[in-house]
Amino acid sequence: MKGEEMEGWGAGPGCCPAHGSRVSLPLPPAWFILPRFGVRDLRAARRPALLQERWRSRGPVKWGPLKPLMEATLPGHRTMNPCPVWEQKSGCVYLFFICVRGHVTERQQVMSGRNAARLCFICSRDTGCSWSEVRDLTEEVIGAEVKRWATFAVGPGHGIQLQSGRLVIPAYAYYIPYWFFCFRLPCKAKPHSLMIYSDDLGATWHHGRLIQPMATVECEVAEVTGRGGNPVLYCSARTPNRCRAEAFSNDRGECFQRLALSRQLCEPPHGCQGSVVSFRPPEILRGCQDPNGKDASTIQQSPLLDRSLRLEQEAGTLSESWLLYSHPTCKKRRVNLGIYLNQTPLDAACWSHPWILHCGPCGYSDLAALEKEGLFGCLFECGTKRECEQIAFRLFTDREILSHVHGDFTSPDKNPEPIES
Repeated sequence: MKGEEMEGWGAGPGCCPAHGSRVSLPLPPAWFILPRFGVRDLRAARRPALLQERWRSRGPVKWGPLKPLMEATLPGHRTMNPCPVWEQKSGCVYLFFICVRGHVTERQQVMSGRNAARLCFICSRDTGCSWSEVRDLTEEVIGAEVKRWATFAVGPGHGIQLQSGRLVIPAYAYYIPYWFFCFRLPCKAKPHSLMIYSDDLGATWHHGRLIQPMATVECEVAEVTGRGGNPVLYCSARTPNRCRAEAFSNDRGECFQRLALSRQLCEPPHGCQGSVVSFRPPEILRGCQDPNGKDASTIQQSPLLDRSLRLEQEAGTLSESWLLYSHPTCKKRRVNLGIYLNQTPLDAACWSHPWILHCGPCGYSDLAALEKEGLFGCLFECGTKRECEQIAFRLFTDREILSHVHGDFTSPDKNPEPIES
């Protein structure tokens, strides 16, 4: 399938996506892809940032009109960091975000130790046609602990629903270990990733433990199948250490272990947000039998399978779930958005070489998977001179991923067709 790209998202009179845009791609019912991003007007900062939505409908790619979500606001606050999650049983989409008071920056909150952020969400039960009133969860989820959090944020990106039904929203908080009481100043506020979750289909929400001791910021999670068939939650987090941080949870995100830097996944200076999704590998790689009962290894092999993959397939060592990860691939600056594949997520150093989806400046991204159709979508910031000149979208297949990560490392579409907005 030909790659597709959306050009010019977020650009408009008075809008500056270079510093305010953040992308996210939840996955409501089949054939709907729901990207959302916040746009901040820097020249008229008195107006709060509004979350905006576009829909992809069944069939050819068609995007609906831009729609400001006025429900996603608090008076006197600006809206930031959208992070949606889809509850499959009820079909409800929960759109999380933070609302930050006035013009207070994250740095000002960290330096003063005075949090100005509120944890909020709105929800839709009709695939985004209408939305609930905003609900402020700050007291319910954080409570008195907020005195130890200089500030916090969710996403930006997407949350997931686990096999158990738990809804998980990735987040991070700047934790204050202690204060200089004479001056009432925080001492070494340090960021740590954590999860916000619900076990009752979104009725009540709680937060897990901070991922320590390493400094980690924006993160995303994906559920993979561990040894013995037990689900494991994988976390990929941004760090200032020039490498991505990875951690695993055996208790559905309450706490994480095996926190370590991945030398295969570089970070540019100051790091960058990245996205991760899990998916079941294509049937051609799983050693499954065909409808006639023949072993897959006896029927015609796909040209995508090289000798090493066939050996792994015959030995039965391929994982039941794989990971896909998007992130800038350069160590020096935010350029060349790459797609990485991990076929054994629980083993260290198993990421493929990146397939370059976009050459040139790039920034934040978000992935979505349509497993049954073998399709993936990537929404990302990019440009020609700066990484946040526009929001682009690409649709690609599992076969494209395999062909590129095992051979051709260039983009599948040299001249992608723009999608009309």
